[in-house]
Amino acid sequence: MDLRDRRVLILGGWGLVGRAIARALIPEAPEAVVIHSLRRNEAEEAVAALRERFSSEGVGFEPAWGNVFVRDSLKDENRTVLLVDRSTRREIIDDTMKELSSEILSEAYLYRLLTDSRPHVVIDCINTATAFAYQDVFYSVRRVQNVVARVDAGTAGAQELSDVIEQHLTTLSLPQLIRHVQVLRASLKAAGASFYLKVGTTGSGGMGLNIPYTHSEEKPSRVLLTKSSIAGAHSMLLYLLARTPDAPIVKEIKPSAAIAWKEIGAGPVTVGGRPIPLYDCETERAVEVGAAIADDATGWAPVQGSEGGQALLESVFIDTGENGVFSCEEFETVTALGQMEFVTPEEIAADVIAEIKGGTTGREVVAALDGSTLGPTYRAGVMRHRALEQMRELEADTGFESVAFEMLGPPRLSKLLYEAALLRRARGSLEAVANSDPEEMSAACAEIVTQDTKLRSHILSIGLPIRLPSGRLIRGPEMKIPVYFEEAREELTPESIERWADAGWVDLQPANLERWRERARLIISEIEGQPADTSSEVFEDRAYWTPGDDLPIGRVAAWILGVEEQGTRGKAL
Repeated sequence: MDLRDRRVLILGGWGLVGRAIARALIPEAPEAVVIHSLRRNEAEEAVAALRERFSSEGVGFEPAWGNVFVRDSLKDENRTVLLVDRSTRREIIDDTMKELSSEILSEAYLYRLLTDSRPHVVIDCINTATAFAYQDVFYSVRRVQNVVARVDAGTAGAQELSDVIEQHLTTLSLPQLIRHVQVLRASLKAAGASFYLKVGTTGSGGMGLNIPYTHSEEKPSRVLLTKSSIAGAHSMLLYLLARTPDAPIVKEIKPSAAIAWKEIGAGPVTVGGRPIPLYDCETERAVEVGAAIADDATGWAPVQGSEGGQALLESVFIDTGENGVFSCEEFETVTALGQMEFVTPEEIAADVIAEIKGGTTGREVVAALDGSTLGPTYRAGVMRHRALEQMRELEADTGFESVAFEMLGPPRLSKLLYEAALLRRARGSLEAVANSDPEEMSAACAEIVTQDTKLRSHILSIGLPIRLPSGRLIRGPEMKIPVYFEEAREELTPESIERWADAGWVDLQPANLERWRERARLIISEIEGQPADTSSEVFEDRAYWTPGDDLPIGRVAAWILGVEEQGTRGKAL
């Protein structure tokens, strides 16, 4: 892609890699670069520095800030504070766990950020895996267990238990990642973005399960492995996004070493932007281990500074950006040959720009996954024909009609297959369906369901109810749709009923049969619009569809999923 006169959004642009990418973009002459960060002061600081350094380059720099993983109204709030408050905590849970709706999407800050800034290119430098993994689901589980034990002992009440369970739900990292990618996909599409590149992570600085750097007594810690797991899951979701035909071009650069550096200096050492206050405990105040780890442990005192107030930890340091501030000896250790070693942000930025411009760095993860996964084969294609032939012969020999078992899923597929099977029984061919009256087809299908006990019981036994022309349902002991009956009872509206019927009920109402008539007409129209030659140009021709013969149930269902619902296997272009 030519970046000249394009708008570029850098998520996490205040960070070490984000700033390096912003600098590397300047020679490409984009129209504007939007620098996003979690905090307003960070975004404005980064923009001010870029404007000062590149004032003569004609590139516009714009700041944006906020938490891209929450709704717009919460984007500037501290997450810890949000989770303490019951109302905002429940908003976060609902936004993560409920089915993605237009309301949830439109309220998401990420959606608003992209649709407001309208970037052609999005470069995502946020360490998503760290953000989710370091919420520490393992510690949260211990908190829940402790409160449960106290409830059993009568020393804690239902309110405390409710609070700790809800707080635990906010630490579940996979639902958060899934919702983030769902929102991302819709946001990129709504904004008209044509390119998305993620700067990801391995979660371990490129080291293996023997990594000696950890945040607990475990080696490696479960939290660290969670980060690597989320990083891997994120890559697979991006791989799927890249295989989605209506998505932008999707790529990922995944550094597998420590990233350094931003600054070398001397003075106060900071953690998360805050200095470390100094404390001291004289040796004569030593206590037994039990007293040292007790809740009321004491003995230390703040160290007084030379100018009054509390003294701060000061030293020589190297600032590695999001990975923190290292001492000289820490940096020497972590970057030693055979340890994490390190890569500079400028090298990452060079790969990012090269990939966006269409270069091949050999370090792009999505293409690597795409090239190394085993796809469909010629042999399988040939054998598919043989398998179908054998199954059709067995159907004829046994009298069994093999339509759907509802193991493949979703229930919608089984619903479509059985509706097509009923139409084949009632009308025979695609041409007949295309020329039939929906009211008459509805009555004919209902008559088949009424008379054919075997067919009816197969449908009901796999969890699909049948909606009769009257609007009433017949069902078996299992009903796959709606998924959650408790919620369904609360939202029993005409709109929800139609949604459920579309998702997994065999629907014999005339309105649904009219949809089938239109599908048949569209398929026949597509056939008639094909070239009349015998070349390899056309695959789904008249011979494939046989519109005057028995309705091909599976082919029609595949057409619906692929064409009508745009579920075709493919890749972003």
